[in-house]
Amino acid sequence: MTAFFGLRQLGIAALAALAFQMPAKAEEISVTQWGNSLYGAPYAVAMEKGLFKKAGIDITGILGSGGGGTTVRNILASPTPYGEVAVSAALAAKAQGLDVVIVNTGARSVAEASMVTMPNSDVKTVADLVGKKVAITSPRSVSEMLLLMVLREKGIDPAKVQRVAAGGYVPALTMMEQGAVAGSVLIEPLSIIRKAQYRTVYKAGDVLKPMTTSVGITTSKFAKEQPEKLKAIIAGRRAGVQAIYADPVEAGKIIEKVYKLEPEIARESVENMVPPKMWSEGEFSIEELNRMVDGLKLIGHVKEDIDWSTLLDDSFLPADLKAKR
Repeated sequence: MTAFFGLRQLGIAALAALAFQMPAKAEEISVTQWGNSLYGAPYAVAMEKGLFKKAGIDITGILGSGGGGTTVRNILASPTPYGEVAVSAALAAKAQGLDVVIVNTGARSVAEASMVTMPNSDVKTVADLVGKKVAITSPRSVSEMLLLMVLREKGIDPAKVQRVAAGGYVPALTMMEQGAVAGSVLIEPLSIIRKAQYRTVYKAGDVLKPMTTSVGITTSKFAKEQPEKLKAIIAGRRAGVQAIYADPVEAGKIIEKVYKLEPEIARESVENMVPPKMWSEGEFSIEELNRMVDGLKLIGHVKEDIDWSTLLDDSFLPADLKAKR
């Protein structure tokens, strides 16, 4: 009996050791505009360099979407319910009564957004847009919000600039090329791909202060049951951000591969986002969150101030980031 008990204990120990040595189960998370927007760059770099594995989780796939409610639904339906979404999508989900908790911040700059015009246009400055038509992607979109924020910053009455919904960035450019509008909103990397065709009127990041544009969300159930996984995802993403700032050239090569971009386009896209520090390491800035809310009020997405204490949970952030709020 004693011998059997000893063998049994050895067996349990062996199984435990084997389990400890086994690689972490592959996980998939969601990121809004994956492959189209640079929001997802830290995840691409972290996966390529094995930084998620080093943090304790094996993220092998990113589920992309067009953004908004689609990304939120993908996250809530996932076995690993974590993803990065636009602030507006997180607030809308919470307003609908969905189980959403914000656990880290993502992008904190609008440096990728701009307004362009044709090279021979008489539009040289923001003030020159008065009395003219400009193309946005859609009503109440981020593209319209940023335009309204820029106009306000420059002291221009938005009623004096007619906004035309084009349905997307490429259709907006087509309208401008055909002379239907004097200017068009644009976003990287498309603005880099086509930079020889247009002239930049302004870059939003040069006019507007930093603001939180995307956040990491999860469910309260996942946060309670899998806190270590959540901490590992946030730590892995943070390591990806640090890797981008430490070596933008290497990061550009990774983005080139993952996003299937031309080498020069990928390099310039990443390098343009380094000076404005587009990607946060995950810490919360109430000031930058409120700037985004201020913009969302302009397009009617938000009616009142947000009580962030009901939405934010910083307990999964590394200790040094918790104090930065």
